Amino acid sequence: MSEIRRLFPGIAAGLFSILLTACGGGGGGDDNADANFTQSGTDQELLVQEPNAPQFTGNTATDGFNWFNFRRQQLGLPVLARSSIVDAAAQGHSDYQRLNDVITHEQTPGKPGFTGATLADRLQAAGYDFRSPYAYGEVISATGSTSGFSAADSLITAIYHRFVIFEPRFRDGGSGSATVPNGYTYFTTNFATNNGLGDGLGAGRFVTYPAANQQRIPRIFYSDQEVPDPFPAQNEVGYPISVHADIDKAVTVQSFTLSVRGGTPLQVRLLTHATDAETPTSAAAIIPSSPLAAATTYEAQFAGAIDGVPVSRTWTFTTQ
Repeated sequence: MSEIRRLFPGIAAGLFSILLTACGGGGGGDDNADANFTQSGTDQELLVQEPNAPQFTGNTATDGFNWFNFRRQQLGLPVLARSSIVDAAAQGHSDYQRLNDVITHEQTPGKPGFTGATLADRLQAAGYDFRSPYAYGEVISATGSTSGFSAADSLITAIYHRFVIFEPRFRDGGSGSATVPNGYTYFTTNFATNNGLGDGLGAGRFVTYPAANQQRIPRIFYSDQEVPDPFPAQNEVGYPISVHADIDKAVTVQSFTLSVRGGTPLQVRLLTHATDAETPTSAAAIIPSSPLAAATTYEAQFAGAIDGVPVSRTWTFTTQ
């Protein structure tokens, strides 16, 4: 199950606050949507083989958090400082989901494990002192595996989740997990920045995922795992390619293509805020309409602007 919520900017009296949320796997109420992230021991084994991969600890929350930082560092993004306060908010929400057998960003007062109706409530209850400008976000998964590496990498694959995970200005983070015996493991990660929006990337700068020269990129994305479905016409499509600028910047796309190196551009679905409300203004993505080929080098080309500053980049990556 996956819930994807929009980017909610609020600007008043010179103050700036932003909420990004997304979740994957499980069950829930009106605000939730279906998805099923499948993890396996093989997935974990492949991830552990990644160059400079973090040490596998067997703790779902720690491994998932470390994997997000590992991928952020690959992109040149600031790594998240792990906060015991944000950890407490994330752990409390994983416990709530386990106790109520539900995946959701909202909690209901009076139900077991209640720690706060909204993410903001839970962060403040844990002791996170919001001082404008600030931003915060959340991603959630419920899977049949306890591998934090696999859960985190699957959330990165899911494009709407990726927009949250790779927000450059986030600087604090925390994770929690809770497992139902013979059932789901609920993995929650909260992201935040406070009393200033963090260093970020700066004017006219952006990062890409996959990163330049990245290896072992998955070939397939099952788009039905996200709702709203980022590729409604079919389920089995190619791995999403994305660009990410700071949360307070606007990305404009002139062209965004993917091809086998030396080949013609593939058919893709373009996601921008102008055409897709679930895509934040600070990012864009393309999703190939067919799975990518195995052990193949692809070339991505992006041209556009960030807050009116012209930018372009060409880079390659190789599939598993």
